[in-house]
Amino acid sequence: MSPRPQPGSEFVLTLSCPDQAGLVHAVTSFLVDHSGNILESRQFDDRLQDRFFMRVHFDVSDPGVSLQDLRTGFGPVSQTYGINWQLHDASTPTRTLIMVSKFGHCLNDLLFRKSTGALSIEIPAIVSNHRQFEALAESYGIPFHHIPVTKETKAEAEARLLELVDELNIDLVVLARYMQILSDDLCKQLDGRAINIHHSFLPSFKGARPYVQAHRRGVKLVGATAHYVTPDLDEGPIIEQDVVRVDHSRAPDELVTIGRDVEAQVLARAVEWHSQNRVLVNGNCTVVFR
Repeated sequence: MSPRPQPGSEFVLTLSCPDQAGLVHAVTSFLVDHSGNILESRQFDDRLQDRFFMRVHFDVSDPGVSLQDLRTGFGPVSQTYGINWQLHDASTPTRTLIMVSKFGHCLNDLLFRKSTGALSIEIPAIVSNHRQFEALAESYGIPFHHIPVTKETKAEAEARLLELVDELNIDLVVLARYMQILSDDLCKQLDGRAINIHHSFLPSFKGARPYVQAHRRGVKLVGATAHYVTPDLDEGPIIEQDVVRVDHSRAPDELVTIGRDVEAQVLARAVEWHSQNRVLVNGNCTVVFR
């Protein structure tokens, strides 16, 4: 595991804009002018969309240069080239709210990874429409919020969720097998900062017991997809996917176990990359600088 960045000395700049000459030179000149030294730089030219994407992880040798100084200094560059950009202190953990229902494998995996330092996130709250994992949250010292959801209370429940997002300054909402469909309005308010995980049988096996349905059809691949949440159910920009090969010898309960392992791993990687500012949305797709 690489050492954690020192507060106020390492930063991450991400940007996207129409592709044009001079972009890399403009970025590197900005860094030189602010005592910046590049630690890692990745870029991608989307020739089909004529857009340029870049992620730069750098440190600053001058202790007098602050995050605000850097943001102010990059303003003129962004205006000149029409750049959409974000600039973050690399040492600041992503404040993450996790939502869960009755399946806890993804929640448990994220909590363990965070506790061991494998994920650079803070978890100020866990939200659930059930109480199954209240004790698990307490064991990690994380506040648990039980927000029941019915057809009649859905709007009220979502309003309460947004209150928590605002009150706790949440950067990212993770649907760790949260089995409620979010309203279009909530999806729009969480645009680009909510990640969902689902098994990759969709749309072939919708509804209850998808692994049983898959077993009956003799599937040979079990997989999972992590994506950003949008009003189009399970069709948001994909961040990460993975599959495991299976065969006829696997019983339905074994497929469930394999599937849950894949789901946990795929979601953890998506959260890790998002928290490290490695994911840039490109229309209905993503650019992931792994």
